[in-house]
Amino acid sequence: MNRNVSTFTLIRYAVGYVFIASAIMKLIVSDFTHVFAGLGLPYPQMIVLIVGITELACGILIVLNHYVRKATIPLLVIMIAALLLTKLPIIQTGFFQFAFEARLDIVMIILLYILWKK
Repeated sequence: MNRNVSTFTLIRYAVGYVFIASAIMKLIVSDFTHVFAGLGLPYPQMIVLIVGITELACGILIVLNHYVRKATIPLLVIMIAALLLTKLPIIQTGFFQFAFEARLDIVMIILLYILWKK
């Protein structure tokens, strides 16, 4: 029995896990609406629901290795929007503070790009 797991598969599992866990939190925890409202986004309840369902569906598709390339596109949009809305304003406090706060967003964008490119 072959137990070797490819790097691509590990990336799929890690990315899928992150987005599935994030989606569950958005869909279950009511405080997430306040986070989105605090960003000044209109209709925060609807946006949380749309983002949560999108993350859940795309995360599952990525884990199951179905439509991986197509599933990465909405997640890239979500991650870039999150970076611009929540992390870019931090750059005013200094580049290193921004780099620290944005590190996970940047890693997820890179991993999504790798999945999209393959």
